[in-house]
Amino acid sequence: MKNTPIERHLIDETIEEFQIADFSKATIREVKAIAVKAEAESGVEFIKMEMGVPGLPPSTVGVKAEVEALQKGIASLYPDINGLPELKQEASRFIKAFINVDLKPEGCVPVTGSMQGTFASFLTCSQCNEEKDTILFIDPGFPVQKQQLVVMGQKYETFDVYDFRGDKLKEKLESYLEKGNISAIIYSNPNNPSWICLSDKELRIIGELATRYDVIVLEDLAYFAMDFRKDLSTPFQAPYQPSVAHYTDNYILLISGSKAFSYAGQRIGVSCISDKLYHRSYPGLTKRYGGGTFGTVFIHRVLYALSSGTSHSAQFAMAAMLKAANEGKYNFLDEVKIYGERARKLKEIFLRHGFHLVYDKDLGEPIADGFYFTIGYPGMTSGELAKELMYYGVSAISLVTTGSHQQGLRACTSFIKDHQYVQLDERMKIFKENHPIS
Repeated sequence: MKNTPIERHLIDETIEEFQIADFSKATIREVKAIAVKAEAESGVEFIKMEMGVPGLPPSTVGVKAEVEALQKGIASLYPDINGLPELKQEASRFIKAFINVDLKPEGCVPVTGSMQGTFASFLTCSQCNEEKDTILFIDPGFPVQKQQLVVMGQKYETFDVYDFRGDKLKEKLESYLEKGNISAIIYSNPNNPSWICLSDKELRIIGELATRYDVIVLEDLAYFAMDFRKDLSTPFQAPYQPSVAHYTDNYILLISGSKAFSYAGQRIGVSCISDKLYHRSYPGLTKRYGGGTFGTVFIHRVLYALSSGTSHSAQFAMAAMLKAANEGKYNFLDEVKIYGERARKLKEIFLRHGFHLVYDKDLGEPIADGFYFTIGYPGMTSGELAKELMYYGVSAISLVTTGSHQQGLRACTSFIKDHQYVQLDERMKIFKENHPIS
């Protein structure tokens, strides 16, 4: 067996130090910390693919608007808990321009990143009806969202959509909803980590069942319009970002500034509550708060308790970015297409050295190249592959942590540097020699 780029004992000792008994369950932060320590001690550069953090410069449109707002003294003022009027207006226009759905500005609520948006949504949804105490994940998904529910002591259920695409989704989804305990359904589209994109047919199934069983859909659009197989970048013109909002009134759209606008550091997003849901009263909310609608409880009770509003200057940044996109002056997708190009190059290297794509098809069509992709290796479990790649200076997270039942890893393209393609090729050549496929 050829020597690995990183000495095996170095990785083993570091993992032991972190007291990780099962590496398939290592969190994103744990994998990152081990990679950083091993890199420092070995002097060998790691190819880091574990964290889904944007690796591009932030939108200059946003930076300019935020700096101007700060220079005018906005930092001294509390933001309106409802949100900056200009941001609410532009978010409403953005949804019309890129999803082709009408949603009033009042329901477009600034949040401290989509993470806070999901936390507030989980809390509010789970308080609407005492009998509905469980969130349903259409997995694979973002591991931290389940952590949020653990933190708040809420129940959740989950299924891996891998074997339930298209028409099969209806029966599977209904088997959970008919129990009567589901308050909300959550999924991301494009999907983190698999990069599958739910079709309009699948979104119709989700929407119609949500209406029938009176369940709220949380549609996580963190990777807004980043299905690069089609051009979704022209405002007020088809094709549009697919959305469940066309098929039900029970929805919250979670729009993030982090990925599409590379504005992750300022923690800014918008939770967009449908007009009907915003004005709806629920017995659980009335009992707990003495009144209010879903929208007013979400804003004036839950968000107010969490942070007393969203960073004032960041709201000016988000408003400016959405406005420029709405007016066709700023093609935000042009700036992030590089993720797709990186994915194409990385996939080619892995496939050439015996790996396979775990989630490889979207209803028969090859999966898009984007922010994430998933890889597996014959005869290796998720945990085994994740740990083994660490010896080769490659860090990625196990699909186990995303709710997937498939064996493999999630790889992120955001931190890949141009010189690392050659490094990866050399290291995966050694990997294949050390792990011949029978």
